[in-house]
This record gives sequence, structure tokens and C-alpha cells, in this order.
Amino acid sequence: MKTVATVSELRTQLRRWRAAGDRIAFVPTMGNLHRGHLRLMEVARGYAERIVASIFVNPLQFGPSEDFDRYPRTLAQDQAALIATGVDLLFAPSVAEMYPRGRAGLTTIRVPGPSDGLEGEFRPGHFEGVATVVNILFNLVQPDVALFGEKDYQQLAVIRQMVADLHMPVQIVGVPTERDVDGLALSSRNQYLSPAERAQAPALYRALQAAAMALRSGRRDFETISSEQCKILESQGFKPQYLAIRRPDLGRPAPDDPQFVVLVAAYLGNTRLIDNIQVNVTEI
Repeated sequence: MKTVATVSELRTQLRRWRAAGDRIAFVPTMGNLHRGHLRLMEVARGYAERIVASIFVNPLQFGPSEDFDRYPRTLAQDQAALIATGVDLLFAPSVAEMYPRGRAGLTTIRVPGPSDGLEGEFRPGHFEGVATVVNILFNLVQPDVALFGEKDYQQLAVIRQMVADLHMPVQIVGVPTERDVDGLALSSRNQYLSPAERAQAPALYRALQAAAMALRSGRRDFETISSEQCKILESQGFKPQYLAIRRPDLGRPAPDDPQFVVLVAAYLGNTRLIDNIQVNVTEI
């Protein structure tokens, strides 16, 4: 695997592969890779001859009280994991390389609709930062296909709409969430949990499962289901910000909808966890 840190090096290598007729799959990350990230790379191999990953901790998507400075930077460890997974090229730019004119006055991307509410309410500006950096990375890499984890369901919806609205020739593939054996969704932020918090954390997934079971049983009192599960989470030491039932496109659900997604965000101690579960009530 080759690692490059500049746009010119990236484009030089990609130009060679395109000239050879190779399809390119792209997986953007912020590093500190875990099994969920590596699963994206494995799935990517089924879509293209060449796999490109990026590691860039994007300051645009962190709020003023969020953990940009403490976000783990583990480049050497990540490189070893990517090599073992068969990635062909790693793009690991600096902030100055990505934003050469600085961040003040930077052209940004806003995706109305899927950016609104849920994470958009509690992390204002987050999805603008995500859409902007992904747009830049897509312009640089120009992949045939890009893969994202479904754990960040709203982020995936934002990216899908951006690609559709801007007519980008990129196939977006969502990959199911990787979980530990106790159900906790894999996340770089799990390492911030104390041992006691880590033991409690799978209750978040159980709340999603309980809401899904209520929907499958025929209940359609969406707000009551959400309120019930938030109260249970509070009794178990969480501080929920939301547990919401939506259509797959994140619109408000209707009683006769056949599919739903249940999304949750909650603090456990000082660590903010998110998760979701997709529900098809027509499946037996």
C-alpha cells in the first residue's frame, strides 16, 4: 500500500489506474480504525479493482465543545490494518492540504432535508462540514463507488442526497453496522467509555430492539414508543438526546408505512453514542 499526503501525489497515482481501466472504490475515514471501518474496505473489493482510503480528521464537522483535539490520531496502526486488508492507496492529507486558503470564507455544501433534525439539531453545522469534506474528497479521488457505514444513518442519507442533487457519477454503498457480541455498535468513541460504562452501553441497542419489536407488533404510537424507551435509558444511566422513529428517507412516519428506521443518540457519562436499527414490518 502506498501512502500519499498531497493532492498532486494522489492524482498522479489515480491517473495511472484510470489509464489502465481500473475501477476505483473509495472509503473516507477519520482514522483510529476499528473492525467496522475495515469491513468497508473488504466490501469495497467486490466493487472495484483498486481501493483508496482516506484518513482526515475534519475540523469542519466538530462543534466548539466537541472532541476534535482529543480525537485519536493513530496513523501507523491504521496503515498496518489497511495493508492487511488489501487497500491499495491511503490519502492522509493535512488540514492545510485540504483547506489551502484556510477555513474562513471556504465554499461549503449544505444539504437541506436529511441534514435537518436529529443530529442536525444537536450538532449544528456538523452535516455542512461532512458534506463539504466529502464533496472535496469526491472531487479529488473521483471514485466509481464510495462506501459508508450505516451506523451513521443520517450522514449516509445526507451524502446520498448530495450525490443525487449534484449529479455526481459516484455509486454510494451503505454497509450494515458492525457490532460487538453484546450488540454495541462499533465506534471510535467506545474507547472513551469506562469499564462500567462499557458494560452498560449495550442497553442502547436493546432500546432500539424494543422499539422495533413494538413496531412489528403493530403499534403506531410513535411518540409514545420513543418516550418509553428514553425513560428506560434514563433509568439505566443514559442521558438521551433523542430516540426517534422515521421513514427510511428520514421523513415523519405514517401508520401504513412498511419500513422504518429507529435512531438514537445518548450520553453515557461524557461519551456521546449514536445507533440505529432498520425495521421492515412486512418481514416475518
